[in-house]
Amino acid sequence: MASAPSTATAILALLVSLAGVATTAHGRFTAMQWTPAHATFYGDETAAETMGGACGYGNLYATGYGTDTAALSTTLFLDGYGCGTCYQMRCVGAPACYQGSPVITVTATNLCPPNWEQDSNAGGWCNPPRTHFDLAKPAFMKMAAWRAGIVPVMYRRVPCVRKGGLRFAFQGNPHWLLVYVMNVAGAGDVRDMWVKGCDGGGHVQGWVRMSHNWGAAFQAFGQLGGHALSFKLTSYTTGQTIIAADAAPRTWSVGLTYQARANFS
Repeated sequence: MASAPSTATAILALLVSLAGVATTAHGRFTAMQWTPAHATFYGDETAAETMGGACGYGNLYATGYGTDTAALSTTLFLDGYGCGTCYQMRCVGAPACYQGSPVITVTATNLCPPNWEQDSNAGGWCNPPRTHFDLAKPAFMKMAAWRAGIVPVMYRRVPCVRKGGLRFAFQGNPHWLLVYVMNVAGAGDVRDMWVKGCDGGGHVQGWVRMSHNWGAAFQAFGQLGGHALSFKLTSYTTGQTIIAADAAPRTWSVGLTYQARANFS
């Protein structure tokens, strides 16, 4: 499994912004019905332990996700295809729930792995087939007293509303490009990804399908150095296509993050 971009890389990432960049929820994806589940939390109030994570988003402050995040049980994580999805939830039916049942919205950034040594109703909260959310502690404390440890919740999947364009964090080398996809609006998830290069002489390659590496990372093998790069994505949930034309210039470099306008189709 490839490693996620380092915290330092994320903080120092180059954001190549296009004029008028905007990414908003797209009408094709709508909120789903409220469903019962449970939620716990991990880490402390600083949310330091939530940085990085199985989706590969790196420093969640630098990449725009902050502390309103969740690690998903495998039932929701879907081998990484659940990365970037958004959920609303509220604490219900427990003394620890805050009065008025405040609703919080979180983004999936990590995996809550199974704990096969514990029963699924006594410690193994993320064991399949349970639907479970392990929240960053600051997010948990918005709806319930943290001393409860675990609370029942009602949750629903909702469209992701993002500011700024799609973000592509580059790792690898000129012959093997590993890209972490971030800040996806609408359904928030990515099923398939393609890359297309254009060299300085105006020669444009066709779309090359990238393979899913892990989390929100997709990879391509080939000579892509010296080419301006465009990306095409499809949503895991809706099949909707998103094209980010000219997302990275010919001078792109690994270790940097590039931002581009998202065109929905």
